[in-house]
Amino acid sequence: MCACDDGTEISPEDRRRMMHMTILKTRLARFFAKHTTDLTVGVLVAVLGIVLATPRMVAADPFVGPDLPSDKLVAVMIDAMQNETRTFGTFPEADPARPRYSYKVPLSAYNSEVGQTDSTPCITASGYDLCEADAETVVAANFLPLGTKVRIPELFGDRIFTVEDRMNARYTYKMDIWMRQKSDARTFGVKYATVEVF
Repeated sequence: MCACDDGTEISPEDRRRMMHMTILKTRLARFFAKHTTDLTVGVLVAVLGIVLATPRMVAADPFVGPDLPSDKLVAVMIDAMQNETRTFGTFPEADPARPRYSYKVPLSAYNSEVGQTDSTPCITASGYDLCEADAETVVAANFLPLGTKVRIPELFGDRIFTVEDRMNARYTYKMDIWMRQKSDARTFGVKYATVEVF
C-alpha cells in the first residue's frame, strides 16, 4: 500500500492503473499533436464525400416534407388497391382428365383389423389415418406408387381412389379396396375390373 497526499492509501493494482492511464493520456496527446493536420484533412474529405454523394440529402430543408406523388401515380395506386378486391369471374371448367394407363386386375376388399393388416390397422403405409378420415377412397396396391389416383369405373363410376397402402409382398398385380364394414368387404369378394391410373 502506498499513501497519497490526502492520506488515503492506494493499492498496488490501483497505482498500476493510474500509471497506465497517465501513459495513455501522454501517448494520445503526442499523437494528436503530431497528426492534427492529417486528422483535419481526413474529416474534411469525409464531409466533402458525403456532400458529393448525397447532395439532395445535404441540401434538404428539414422543415419540408417529402415530395408528394403525382395525381397519376396516386390514381394507379388506388386502382391497384381496388384490384385486390375485385372479382374476375370464374375459372373455366376443365374436361375430366384422361387416364394414363389402364390395367385389368383382380380386386378384393379389406378392413382396418389387425388380422388383415399389421399392428396399426388404421394407419396406412403412407401414414394416412383410415379410421379418422372414414372415407372409402383408399386402395392398397404394390404395382403403383403411393399417392397415385385411380378410378374403377366398372364398379364405382367416377369415384377417385388414392393408393395409400401396400399389400403383402407376394401380390404384384392385385388391388385391395378399403371398406368400413367387414360384411361389405366379404360381399365384395374378388372381382376382375379395369383400373384407370391418372
